[in-house]
Amino acid sequence: MIRTTISFFLAFLYVALGNAQDSCSKYYPFEEDVKFQVTTYDNKNKVSAIVDYKVKDVKATDSGETATFFTSVKDKKEKVIMESQIGISCAGEVVSMDFTSLMSPQFMQQYKDIDVKMSGTNLDLPNNLSVGQQLPDADLQMNMNMAGMSMNMNIHILNRKVVGEETVTTPAGTFDCSIITYDTELKMGMKQQNSSKQWMAPGVGLVKQEDYNKKGKLMSSSLLTSFSK
Repeated sequence: MIRTTISFFLAFLYVALGNAQDSCSKYYPFEEDVKFQVTTYDNKNKVSAIVDYKVKDVKATDSGETATFFTSVKDKKEKVIMESQIGISCAGEVVSMDFTSLMSPQFMQQYKDIDVKMSGTNLDLPNNLSVGQQLPDADLQMNMNMAGMSMNMNIHILNRKVVGEETVTTPAGTFDCSIITYDTELKMGMKQQNSSKQWMAPGVGLVKQEDYNKKGKLMSSSLLTSFSK
């Protein structure tokens, strides 16, 4: 199954500094050696993937800061299946994540031995979120060469908005969150549509995510399961 997670990670990917005022980023950890983990579950609430993150190479720029997130993706048996890195930049009141983060670890594992070229629009997240706020779209274009055959895939993240607030408890703790929803359109021959819901906490980042198919049925979920610095 192809699943985007802003990310997963995101991915996922959204844990912030405990002392966020020292950084231009509110929802991402721009502090070297910060470690955190996001666990993804299938629609039967069984572990499908575990992603460990470590922040490295935080640098000041003329407009803000940049940071590199090193990731280690493990399967349900905790065997490492791939490692990669994601670049994140902060300028003014907006943090921008590399568009490659729109691709799920499961997909990257499936096509890890194939020549893949990517381009797209980064995923932006304002430092200040409020109910009713509209957030920018993002997209990813991929070209895959397999045994002399070329295949194109497009992912479009749209209709991003802040829809509410809620307190959420995960293995990493209890957090007061803003709720973000968005739609995903995947085109690879045929069009596939689904939607996602994220819970974001100031000073913490992504706490929880749920992904649904076009009929509103839960496909997968992700939780922040650990954080340390």
